[in-house]
Amino acid sequence: MAQGTETPAGPPDSASPGATGSAAYLRRRTLRRGSAGWLLLTGLGVAYVVSGDFSGWNIGLSKGGFGGLAVAMVLMGVMYACLVFALAELSAILPTAGGGYGFARRALGTWGGFLTGTAILIEYILAPAAISLFIGDYVKSLGLFGLTSGWPVYLACFAIFIGIHLWGVGEALRFSLVVTAIAVAALLIFAVGAFTEFDAGRLNDIPADPSAFGSNSWLPYGLLGIWAAFPFGMWFFLGVEGVPLAAEEAKDPVRSMPKALAISLAVLVFLALITFVSATGAQGANAIKEAGNPLVVALQGTGEPTALSRFVNYAGLAGLVASFFSLIFAGSRQLFALSRAGYLPRFLSLTNRRKSPYLGLLIPGVIGFTLAAWSGNGGRMLNVAVFGATISYALMALSHIVLRRREPDLPRPYRTPGGARTSGVALVLACSALVATFLVDRDAAFIALGVYAVALAYFAFYSRHRLVAAAPEEEFAALAAAEAELKRD
Repeated sequence: MAQGTETPAGPPDSASPGATGSAAYLRRRTLRRGSAGWLLLTGLGVAYVVSGDFSGWNIGLSKGGFGGLAVAMVLMGVMYACLVFALAELSAILPTAGGGYGFARRALGTWGGFLTGTAILIEYILAPAAISLFIGDYVKSLGLFGLTSGWPVYLACFAIFIGIHLWGVGEALRFSLVVTAIAVAALLIFAVGAFTEFDAGRLNDIPADPSAFGSNSWLPYGLLGIWAAFPFGMWFFLGVEGVPLAAEEAKDPVRSMPKALAISLAVLVFLALITFVSATGAQGANAIKEAGNPLVVALQGTGEPTALSRFVNYAGLAGLVASFFSLIFAGSRQLFALSRAGYLPRFLSLTNRRKSPYLGLLIPGVIGFTLAAWSGNGGRMLNVAVFGATISYALMALSHIVLRRREPDLPRPYRTPGGARTSGVALVLACSALVATFLVDRDAAFIALGVYAVALAYFAFYSRHRLVAAAPEEEFAALAAAEAELKRD
């Protein structure tokens, strides 16, 4: 048994040795296996991210200009590609709902697992809260049902889409796939329309700041602008790393997970390129750099709405719904895995008759709705989410490196091209992106650090002494420790 863990028996949240108790404990914490094939998993990967193509990325133009954001997007794309290749290998080794937390638990121990899982949880609780605000703004701007942006809209978002998740994972992922397909089709139609107005001279129309080191027409804010644009270059890919959280509910995860990760990233790279170039070249970087709906501005400028711009506006709402919906899924699975293993209160991992973690859906939903209704600052919440994401990326990349070096003979159905060198690139870029968050929103970074500190105190003084040895991630780590001891003997 792993040190510092317990095997539960009897009542669902008590702890005492016994195989029968372990079986009963896990039986009440079981997800529906085999519900998602590679297509649904690919749709999930794209759904996590697609809202970022419709808004948010363009603020990077105000930090680095077209050239600065372009370099930042390429570097962040490289980071995500390297990370995805590493996660494909790790998810084939440990296909459980823990995702990144499970990988770090095996490689970096209980502290590493908790640090990674908490960072992921910060990302997946804060991001839906922020997106619910953006959905409210779209509903208001489109005049849907005469509604204005406010708490009733946010409440409806959480209630309706959490309800679909409670219905079942298969139904939820199929709904997500349909909405995501609509959003992707709209991006393709937008690009066709925007390229008809394309003018390369508009790409670099932001005036250069003469006081910035290295500034020119392509880098109006200088070389430092590239670094400041890192978090916005991430918006084209932020969330795709959450696909392994569905591993426990996937069909043949060893094969379907690497395939889904690779295809979803390829789709996202293509969408990022055409959206970024066409939108900026249609009206100019200066015109869209601070727009809340940059694709609509790219199509109509300051003129009257057109049929195409209205269509893109509605499609933007579909993109926001797709990301909101899928991020709720990711947050619930991360919370489920941490709770099942005892890192968080165990009652949070109980599942209903349809094998959905109902408290893992409802409680983050309540937190997200409260934050949205109380704060009203979607940008700040997204910056907190990005801070958590960059920490998790660094720790997941480090986990891959550690496992490659410490356990070279571990069976690997899928192997990362380039091995530890690939994850090393992801680690360096993730650390650079983490520092860049302080350049963009220092307050958000310190808020995230404060949440982190509270969570770590809870783990240090309470939950690390009450871990559940029967949880898949803990069993996996215990077997690894036992094998290592046998080799030493």
